[in-house]
Amino acid sequence: MYIKPFEELTIQDNFMFQKVMRNKRICKATIERLLDIQIKDIVYLEEEKTMNLTLDGKSIRLDVYVNDEKGTVFNVEMQTSKDMEELVKRVRYYQSLIDLNNLEKGQDYSELKDTYIIFVCTFPVFTGKRHKYTFRNVCIEECDIELCDGTTKLFLSTKGIEKDISKPLKAFLNYVDGSEPTDDLLEEIESIVHKVRHSEEWRLEYMRFEVEKIRQRKEGQDEAKKEIVIGMLEDKLSLELIAKYTKLTIEQIVEIGRAHALI
Repeated sequence: MYIKPFEELTIQDNFMFQKVMRNKRICKATIERLLDIQIKDIVYLEEEKTMNLTLDGKSIRLDVYVNDEKGTVFNVEMQTSKDMEELVKRVRYYQSLIDLNNLEKGQDYSELKDTYIIFVCTFPVFTGKRHKYTFRNVCIEECDIELCDGTTKLFLSTKGIEKDISKPLKAFLNYVDGSEPTDDLLEEIESIVHKVRHSEEWRLEYMRFEVEKIRQRKEGQDEAKKEIVIGMLEDKLSLELIAKYTKLTIEQIVEIGRAHALI
């Protein structure tokens, strides 16, 4: 599996984005630019936050997870995958876990904090024309009625073509897309990118991170293959046929079957 060379990492890469956004002042200024708002202060809820609220649930690793002085939660993610169906469902999953994580046992639902999930995408999204697509829950029958549940999902695209955003936001998206920095904030971000690329400590951390991703992906593939074998055994398929389609050995299939009392 391909691992991108550390020296080639840019702000588009999750590892680099996380490191840059660990600078509190830059993180605050970036969120302000993305949302065109002013924030007094931000607090990191947990470094490189990982959520897994069930024993067998799918965990998520949040790139930037902070709140402001009002308790509003901001999750900012850099997205390079072009699978929009998966991305939209991911937003839904993120929202559910963030809500569960922020509501203590015994608290009233009214105490749920407002949330912003922001995906900065390096490809065209939805119609492909806009740089910015903001989603809130509205009534289908009367579109001027908003549910006001405190949730906002924002998709930003570096490939938009309309004049639909502010100049500072356009400059940020252009920078993410590979252009040179054109203002003080972007130059400061680029300076940190350069610093990260020359850190041996972060190089080692990056390699450990990538190796762990590969390990987890392989475990997931192995688990999926095991489920397929179990299903085939339950359907009384021959060991030879199962081996042919799963590329596992007869011995491996027998081991799985015995572990689940199917052989």
